Amino acid sequence: MKPITKRILMLGILFAIAVALAYPVLNKKKLHIFSPAEVNPLLVTDSLRNISSGHFIAPFHLINQNNDSISDKIFEGKIYVADFFFTTCTNICPIMTGQLKRVYDEYKGDSSVMFLSHTSLPENDSPAVLKKYANRFNAQTPQWQFVTGDKRQIYTLARNSYLAVKSKGNGDKNDFIHTENLVLVDAKKRIRGFYDGTSTNDVNQLIEDIAILKEEDR
Repeated sequence: MKPITKRILMLGILFAIAVALAYPVLNKKKLHIFSPAEVNPLLVTDSLRNISSGHFIAPFHLINQNNDSISDKIFEGKIYVADFFFTTCTNICPIMTGQLKRVYDEYKGDSSVMFLSHTSLPENDSPAVLKKYANRFNAQTPQWQFVTGDKRQIYTLARNSYLAVKSKGNGDKNDFIHTENLVLVDAKKRIRGFYDGTSTNDVNQLIEDIAILKEEDR
């Protein structure tokens, strides 16, 4: 074999090896980063509808099932799933929390993944009531936080941060939110996915998408 032919052959082999090594990186699936401008307008307030980038979950201060004050700080650098429920709900909430329990069980003990369940009836769901509800699903802090607190703050988070419910309402005593949406938030507090918490298929996808985010953060 001529020297020039050998060189061409070696270059071809090296190129093939480089492509094989790069393929998993180049083809790694990435989740979309959601902005208000691309979400259903019914779920977005007028002031946010033209925002196409730079949307983050706002800071918050709430009370968890252990009657401890928590803030967005404990979720810094964490992947987490947020939802909105109330303990006396007899239709979608038990189904949704049961489905979310599957995700929790999949990542139980993984300190990089957390769960944040907000009550939409804070006037009824005290920390003690939330604790009893959390125990039904063997949910443990700090990984799974069930929270109550100021109603206006919770409703503003649901509408303006998580884009999870219809936008009309101001969190007063006549306001009420009810949604099956689970919202996946990344370690930078950006929305990376929406899932129907009553759908087994959607929740299976959520489990997979969390794994994708974990790879992205490495």
